[in-house]
Amino acid sequence: MIDVLAKDKDIHSFLEYDDTKKKCKNPNGPLANIPCGVKDNIAVEGFHLTCASKILENFVSPYNATAVEKLEEAGAVVVGKTNMDEFGMGSSTDFSAFGGTNNPWNKEYVTGGSSGGSAAAVAADLVPFALGSDTGGSIRQPAAFCGVYGLKPTYGAVSRYGLVAYASSLDVIGVLSKDLDLTEKVFKVIRGQDWRDQTSIAYPEEPAKPRNGKLSFTYLEGDLGLTPEIEKGYKALIQKIKDKGFEIKGVQVPSLEYVIPVYYTIATAEASANLARYNGIRYGHRSKEGETPMDLMEKSRNEGFGDEVKLRILLGTYVLRSGFQDQYYIKAQKIRTKVIDDFKKIFSTSDIFVAPAFPSQAFKHGNAGLTAYQQKVADKFTVTANLTGMPALSIPVGMENGLPVGMQLFANYCCENLLFDAAREVL
Repeated sequence: MIDVLAKDKDIHSFLEYDDTKKKCKNPNGPLANIPCGVKDNIAVEGFHLTCASKILENFVSPYNATAVEKLEEAGAVVVGKTNMDEFGMGSSTDFSAFGGTNNPWNKEYVTGGSSGGSAAAVAADLVPFALGSDTGGSIRQPAAFCGVYGLKPTYGAVSRYGLVAYASSLDVIGVLSKDLDLTEKVFKVIRGQDWRDQTSIAYPEEPAKPRNGKLSFTYLEGDLGLTPEIEKGYKALIQKIKDKGFEIKGVQVPSLEYVIPVYYTIATAEASANLARYNGIRYGHRSKEGETPMDLMEKSRNEGFGDEVKLRILLGTYVLRSGFQDQYYIKAQKIRTKVIDDFKKIFSTSDIFVAPAFPSQAFKHGNAGLTAYQQKVADKFTVTANLTGMPALSIPVGMENGLPVGMQLFANYCCENLLFDAAREVL
């Protein structure tokens, strides 16, 4: 047995770790006695549910998320809550109120975000798998940075009950692991309809089949703005697919030019509504300085939220203002429909869409890395899966300069099995 806390001291992947709180509920289950981490925006009874924010610093969850319930029924044991960017808002896990997480491959570099704690815990062999959430790439980008698999499922395939909402039409609970088979096994356990989440769906019993009996691929071509290391890995993956005899063709997707403004318009608008509940009155941080209800709310939110969260709330409130909603939010939803149509066309002729996960490898912490704005712009390859609701899988394809290189595979709705089949074929 490894000393997890000692090994995690320089990584800081866990915000809370206690392997005695939970016991195996099903010794004969498919995940019997397998320890796992859970991102700290997913409810686990008896553990804190902080979302890496001071506003929820002392909040302990009184219940389990549906995904956690299903894991426990399958025999898995939750051993801790993993670090993240506050409320899922960030691409580095440096936006945590309780300190950032270091990349296990090189501690001067970030893990990616917002599920960086889950990715780091898996990469450092602290747990075999971890749950994360993905709103715009928050599973796939840290998975790519840490050299592990990261699955963002079809929207609705996994119940969001017990997931603290950031952007409700984009949020998905997913899986990170070094083991592709384990990633698939965990997904099969947690998927399915849940009466407590009206957006959840009855997942098809029959696995999807390739269109023509054999997997066919499409890849994103054009000037993608990749660093030399990522471009090398991307070209090598495409060549490998060709060498294995699969049909693969390049395609350009003009609507990708708009996905970043569309995503951040929709995500911040939904965030401003979802985070309105943190007012210092019912639960969470309450300021000691407030003299009136309005003053209490203002001071509690100012003290409890970090700068990145405040920025996104302000942006979201702005785009939902009277007179601005049609100009920004409604227009963004219309462009979102166009993006969905573009990807439906792609999957009408092929099974798997191949793209980079991020334009670069993991970047350094602080001023030596990317600014918050640069991180947002770089999300262009991941946010499409959230805007369309389609599944995507981040896969490790190699190492450059001592850091992992990751790519991602997309598939049509409820075709996760094709993603796993494709990963096995091309890796």
